[in-house]
Amino acid sequence: MSDTKMMSQMADKAGFIAALDQSGGSTPGALRLYGIADADYHGEEEMFRLVHEMRVRIMTAPAFSGDRVIGTILFERTMDGEANGKPVPAFLWEERGVVPFLKVDKGLAAEVNGVQVMKPMPDLDDLLDRAVKKGIFGTKMRSVIAQANRAGIAAVVHQQFSVAQRILGHGLVPIIEPEVSIKSTTKREAEVILREEILRELDALPSGQKVMIKLTLPSVADFYKPLIDHKSVIRVVALSGGYSRADACEKLSHNHGMIASFSRALAEDLLVTMSDAEFDRSLEGAIDQIYAASASKK
Repeated sequence: MSDTKMMSQMADKAGFIAALDQSGGSTPGALRLYGIADADYHGEEEMFRLVHEMRVRIMTAPAFSGDRVIGTILFERTMDGEANGKPVPAFLWEERGVVPFLKVDKGLAAEVNGVQVMKPMPDLDDLLDRAVKKGIFGTKMRSVIAQANRAGIAAVVHQQFSVAQRILGHGLVPIIEPEVSIKSTTKREAEVILREEILRELDALPSGQKVMIKLTLPSVADFYKPLIDHKSVIRVVALSGGYSRADACEKLSHNHGMIASFSRALAEDLLVTMSDAEFDRSLEGAIDQIYAASASKK
């Protein structure tokens, strides 16, 4: 549903994207940061109910609006859930002016050639059909690069763009996310190869097709400027990748034209035990900080 208002917001509006898309594997860690220990719940259903409550608490907080949070990436179960009695995507856009995206990958395959490509997605077309019906604007999918291996990085980028073609075919905007691990001993070298491979794929896109790209904050400031300036790129967004919010915002401030798409760095100070007033104040502080690091970039 490439709604024109949503598209112009994603292309031009100052702000950042909140990533609320932790899936089965990363949910326990998100809950632990929030102050809910593994022993506090039993089974997957209860775990997903608790994380949904946490996400709704974030999405319904006063500071969480399109003034500064221009988009949000959702986990499939969050897309299917409700906030304030409305389906989550409708709540986000109609009540908050926040553009909804959906995480569509099914996790990572085992490492080969220094990278992890995405696992197969046999139900992708059905999921994309449902997303369109629910008012989702775009999607996100993640691969991981651990080493500067050209064959591995080329495989990651080629897979990302191949799946992006299917997503574009449903009228959705793909966010392509080949994450370079911040722990990589060859991070800078991997980024050189990654930029070359992404530019090659972007140059091959049919005229008029546009994508978004989500990348680890680079070792060299403004390194991804050629991607930001490419005619087929709507926006380049940065993942926090394990950096603290302070470090991620500081690095982001040196990358012009890049905006944040943070997950853990957005929620790092939020606790289940906080009163609503404390929670809202803490979230507002985080949103202000991330917005400031993102907004000076256009």
